[in-house]
Amino acid sequence: MKSALKEEIAESLDISIDKCYQCGKCSAGCPLSEEMDYPPSYLMRMLQTGNAGLQEKVLGSFSIWVCLTCETCYSRCPMSIEIPKIMDFLREKALHERKTNPKAKEIIAFHKSFLKSIEKTGRLYEIGLLADYKLRTLKLMQDMNLVPKMLSAGKLNIVPELIHDRAKMSSVYSKTIKKKK
Repeated sequence: MKSALKEEIAESLDISIDKCYQCGKCSAGCPLSEEMDYPPSYLMRMLQTGNAGLQEKVLGSFSIWVCLTCETCYSRCPMSIEIPKIMDFLREKALHERKTNPKAKEIIAFHKSFLKSIEKTGRLYEIGLLADYKLRTLKLMQDMNLVPKMLSAGKLNIVPELIHDRAKMSSVYSKTIKKKK
């Protein structure tokens, strides 16, 4: 790695991880910290060290994928460190460097399907998202019994609803993806 992840985060997001003084409020409030291999406060400490081995563990962690970005950690942080933004940055970095956790395979499939849906239509198109996700995971028949009920209740649109200026949205999307790389 050319530079420490904390320096990349500071440069890209304008967030100083060194402000974290390990109070643990982020981890205590996180609804999924028990599912994580490293709770948020541990991740922050691992990033603070600048240790290359620990940075590899951060990028390969399950924690960055299981994070809901619910912002509970951010709302509880006395230093107002935007951990959800950091988690998003780490997810994109792990994808780019192909250092994702194998346990997160289905989460990553959903992540990619979601972003693809937004890129194509400018908003979420549920059937497109589901189709892409099922193709990525090969769980083609899982939950298919729910589709007729959802269609009849008007919860799924057969035709995607498109935003008006998709070219502008596509441009913004492309710039954002390039900036993250």
